[in-house]
Amino acid sequence: MALNLFSLEGRVALVTGGSRGIGKMIARGFVDVGAKVYISSRKGADCDATAEELGPNCISMPQDISTVEGVKSLAARITAVEPKLDILVNNAGAAWGADFDEFPESGWDKVMDLNLKSPFFLTQALHGALKAAASDDKPSKVINIASIDGIALNPLETYSYHASKSALIYLTRRLAAQLVKDRIVVTAIAPGPFASQMNRAARDHGDEVAKRVPLGRIGHDEDMAAAAIYLASRAGDYVVGATIPVDGGVALATLPREAISG
Repeated sequence: MALNLFSLEGRVALVTGGSRGIGKMIARGFVDVGAKVYISSRKGADCDATAEELGPNCISMPQDISTVEGVKSLAARITAVEPKLDILVNNAGAAWGADFDEFPESGWDKVMDLNLKSPFFLTQALHGALKAAASDDKPSKVINIASIDGIALNPLETYSYHASKSALIYLTRRLAAQLVKDRIVVTAIAPGPFASQMNRAARDHGDEVAKRVPLGRIGHDEDMAAAAIYLASRAGDYVVGATIPVDGGVALATLPREAISG
């Protein structure tokens, strides 16, 4: 019984940005517990290679979703083959860093569009498919991949990234309130330091980054997969609108270096 709580047998999932990094960790985890997983990515060759690596239950569906037109194209393609969708993971994202006085409009728009606009419009476009799969006993799931940078400040000058991830956390709550009546449960994960192309510090200097993590290490692939499996499966059915930090304690269990008391 307990193990079945975390099974995704018979469920269909779409993971955007699923060819590498956090998305690939989640896609692999879903496949391992029985789901049929579609992954999308801007780079078709990477998407195809990951699908081949993860096996026959992982299907490549390359698509650039940085525009609403691209979002609608992906939604049309997947609903053509899967009219019912059990799980949507809005993971595709971008970051941009620049000095405050030089931060460009292009760096603002690129990040806000992909990190915030695309998850909203993809969820909207797949509402029908998610609703078609949902029931009282087995709600459909939308999992937004935010960041601990949406919860706590990072010293890097990634202004649009901070803003987009903080907004995505609040958008998760608003979507949850709207869609729960359709038995679509919306939640979010806020990753901390995981080795990836997006987080090169954790990838290239993991031991140094680990010194700033209360748990004493960077995240493992299994840490991310486990959190996503929990939210996607029966185990997470009663978790609605929440954002779960998966970060070894960085966001919520780090003491300030210079405590100030009243």
